[in-house]
Amino acid sequence: MIDKLKSLARQLKTELEVYRLVLRHPQTPWLAKVLLGLAVGYLLLPFDLIPDFIPILGQLDDLVIVPALFYLGVRCVPIEVVVECRREVAAREASPR
Repeated sequence: MIDKLKSLARQLKTELEVYRLVLRHPQTPWLAKVLLGLAVGYLLLPFDLIPDFIPILGQLDDLVIVPALFYLGVRCVPIEVVVECRREVAAREASPR
């Protein structure tokens, strides 16, 4: 169980690094940058558009809005850019520090 959690944490760290590079890549469309920025911004907002104390809808907005923005943003990025960024991250992880 602990090994699975460690593996999941490593994967998450790798994915975050990949998408950080994707956002900085010159071939990433501006729409993708805006959508991904909105997803991150919404997560960091100190308030929600629909307050959490409203039953079901309060939690549902976080579970729908952020993944939808992220999904749409990633879909706008050319696959070649994502592959290039994944290779760069894999090369960084493989090289000794």
